[in-house]
Order: sequence, then structure tokens, then C-alpha cells
Amino acid sequence: MTGRVTRVRLPAQDVAAQARARGATVGVAEYTGDRRALLAAFGRALRFPGWYGRNLDALHDSLTDLSWLPPGEVVLVWTGEQAMRRVDPRGHRAVLDTLASAVEAAASGQRPLTVVLTEPPPAP
Repeated sequence: MTGRVTRVRLPAQDVAAQARARGATVGVAEYTGDRRALLAAFGRALRFPGWYGRNLDALHDSLTDLSWLPPGEVVLVWTGEQAMRRVDPRGHRAVLDTLASAVEAAASGQRPLTVVLTEPPPAP
């Protein structure tokens, strides 16, 4: 599953556990109703350096560097993505485009990036 943006109907903790089991560095970020808060959550999830500017350009720059993390696959799990699409469709598209571009740029590096968009499965 490395080097792509994918959507799954699994709880974020299950996706994170599966990625850790295969040796990936994992960060989980949740959309809570505010794009700026989401960008900050991405930074916390992957332990971005203090210079991270919490905007889309800084997000891209950070995701295509990741030199502070050990070499190997990096998995960013984004939960609540569908809620953002409903609340802020333009912001959602911008964030998703930024993530997809970073995944592509990081694919051949020492820390290939995978982004997993999660939503919990529907209740029975």
C-alpha cells in the first residue's frame, strides 16, 4: 500500500496498527471542523519541526522532506476526511491535492509517503 492516497472503511486505529506492524512510521490526524486545526494536526501527527507554517505550502514541503523521521514508509492516517468534504469542499480539495502531490514527490525517496483516508465502517 505504499506511495499512494487510499480510502478505507476501517477505524483509524486499525489502519495505524496495520501500518506499524509492517514497520512504517505512522501519524494519525483528525478533522475536527477547522482546516487550520487539521493542518496543525498533520504537523503533530508526524512531528513536523518548529518551522512548519501550518499552511498548504508548508504541509507539502514538510511531507516531501520528513528527514527527522527514520527511513522507511511513512503513513499519514486522516480521519474525518468526509466531514471536511461536506463542510469545506474547496478546502478539502486543496488539502487532498496537496497530499496527493506530496505522495507523488516522496515516492522515490527514503521515506515514501502513504496517505490513508479513513471512515469507520457503518454501524450494523
